[in-house]
Amino acid sequence: MSEPRIPAEPIPTDRLDLVPLRVEHAREMAAVLSDPALHHFIGGVPHTPDGLRARYERLVAGSPEPGVSWCNWVLRPRAERCLVGTVQATITGGDSAEIAWVVGTPWQGRGFASEAARGLVGWLGRTSVRTVVAHIHPDHHASAAVAAAAGLTATDEEQDGERRWRLGLRP
Repeated sequence: MSEPRIPAEPIPTDRLDLVPLRVEHAREMAAVLSDPALHHFIGGVPHTPDGLRARYERLVAGSPEPGVSWCNWVLRPRAERCLVGTVQATITGGDSAEIAWVVGTPWQGRGFASEAARGLVGWLGRTSVRTVVAHIHPDHHASAAVAAAAGLTATDEEQDGERRWRLGLRP
């Protein structure tokens, strides 16, 4: 029997509201994520609003794999009332989560990614998740700083040219 799915819940941090992803976020997020530079380390190109809407429809529908939860949030700074990025966690078997984040170029350098990643890791710690991992390109120093701020530590493991970062939440 597979683990029950874990739904994304609102997560407040000091300056941000991590809002569970909705399809309706696609148009605004397409503009937030439109800078091709955001894809330098991860590959691909920015989605069109319609392309992002189709992607969000798939994400909101959830993973087709039993025991896998796709939890996705948009980041809304309370002081700005606009969307600035995303965080996500793919939870497998109820006890392992792979996380990722992206903040739009105009909002980078303000600590939003670190704050959101810390909030996400804190939320995961209140679920059944025991291990949090992230995969980061070895030259992506800003993303490595976000992982470290969230409590993850670089390992010697690599996958597809990216370094694996890990945090054990509990034994």
